[in-house]
Amino acid sequence: MLKFSAHEYPYPSQRQSVFARRGMVAASQPLAAQAGIQIMQKGGNAIDAAIATAAALTVVEPTGCGLGGDAFALVWCRGQLHGLNGNGHAPAALSIEAVKAAGHTQMPLYGWTPVTVPGCPSAWAELSKRFGKLPFADLLQPAISLARDGFPLSPVVAHQWQISLNEFGPHRDDVLQAWFDTFLVDGHAPQAGEIFRNPAQARTLEELAATGCESLYRGALAERLDAHSRASGGYLRASDLKDYRAQWVEPIHINYRGVDVWEIPPSGQGLVALMALKILEGFNFDHRDSQQTWHRQLEAMKLAYSDGLHYITDPAHMRVAVADLLSDDYSTRRRDQIGEQAQPPKPGDPHASGTVYLATADAEGNMVSFIQSNYHGFGSGVVLPDSGIALQNRGQEFSLDEAHANCLAPGKKTFHTIIPGFLSKDGKALGPFGVMGGYMQPQGHVQMVMNLVDFGLNPQAALDAPRWQWLGDMKVGIEHGASRDMVNALARRGHKVQTDSDLTDYGRGQIILRDPVTGVLCGGTEPRADSHIAAW
Repeated sequence: MLKFSAHEYPYPSQRQSVFARRGMVAASQPLAAQAGIQIMQKGGNAIDAAIATAAALTVVEPTGCGLGGDAFALVWCRGQLHGLNGNGHAPAALSIEAVKAAGHTQMPLYGWTPVTVPGCPSAWAELSKRFGKLPFADLLQPAISLARDGFPLSPVVAHQWQISLNEFGPHRDDVLQAWFDTFLVDGHAPQAGEIFRNPAQARTLEELAATGCESLYRGALAERLDAHSRASGGYLRASDLKDYRAQWVEPIHINYRGVDVWEIPPSGQGLVALMALKILEGFNFDHRDSQQTWHRQLEAMKLAYSDGLHYITDPAHMRVAVADLLSDDYSTRRRDQIGEQAQPPKPGDPHASGTVYLATADAEGNMVSFIQSNYHGFGSGVVLPDSGIALQNRGQEFSLDEAHANCLAPGKKTFHTIIPGFLSKDGKALGPFGVMGGYMQPQGHVQMVMNLVDFGLNPQAALDAPRWQWLGDMKVGIEHGASRDMVNALARRGHKVQTDSDLTDYGRGQIILRDPVTGVLCGGTEPRADSHIAAW
């Protein structure tokens, strides 16, 4: 075999937008996208394909999602948009007092403390029950085969796998040992092109397939999780799992220049994207890559994010209504705070006188915007032995400050970073979009919407374009594809700018748009990942 590096690309390359009529799956890993389109070709719809793709992603891209994570979806079906919240809650035994008694002054990232109830498998089951066509067990077969028979690692996943090993290494103890046993090959992270098998996860997926995911919540897997948690100092119990089901919710939206932009309601941070777009709608933008455009986008994002981080939490604990944060009056007052120079972000008062992501579509007009995550990479590092279930560390988002809206409480759902997006116009679906990547997600959503709506870019170009992100306080990050003139101009306006060559920090997105007249699908996929569009 010829010798080459799967991580070196010295020359610029260009992807084209992909067109199809019968079906399309856009995902961050080619084998997962292929799993989805195969299900569609066997008679499944876009919802079936989304579940199959999501399940396959837990196998081929465990660096971003897993069976122990959360999931959210926006589903266009029968001429209507539906929202699904697969956000797990804190265990009943997890409290601020318990965390502080264990010696923590803030929520840790690794171990049992940040583990919350997994919502992802329940989300798959709920999607299938309400909108699926094929038997649920059929949808997990591609993932089962990939886990049992093995698959060659794709380059970006291999890169992130090594990063996870580097991060987990210093924290290796008895609690995290099962991760090292499950996800390493002879003690090392698998490399790009190397075959990786996960027979334990294959068996778990078979059990989920046979029970409609009930085993994880009210069956044998729940009992195993309870026993392992008790034996290794965890807080999670079978009682926490027993009553959990992903919830159907009413999506929230704004109309941005004639296009309806839809997001999942809190505790998701999609509200941040909508707040930023409401602020930006009051400006006129002539050119995407002008310093004034980027400055105003960054300033609007800082204002929206400071509000989001201050107010967003479990909707049962929200102290401010979504409608108040999206009101015309509050958006205007926040917009008026944007000047020619960068300013430190501060939350306003609206009561005053202010992952992995995938998209699917089928010939019937069904479309799915789906996202799932273990939060930080593989998650908490806690793995149920001989199961392939890596548990998320979503609870790290909780505050231990009792006065904070997002403070930890037993049974509470935390502020959530993963958000699917959707576009419609005049009551007709345009299509799903999303950008995964922690706090980059609403920032990516704003840039994707503006690239499509304001600047007329096709789905692939919208994803190709250089991105910015607010990094906290006055710091902003700019991808190295942006011009030096842009970087210097933003610095003169007071932004503390850093340029980055690691493009994986700037989100990984997918877009599928449907022509309402012809039904033709047009997809774009993320150049910063191993992404692929499977079309039919």
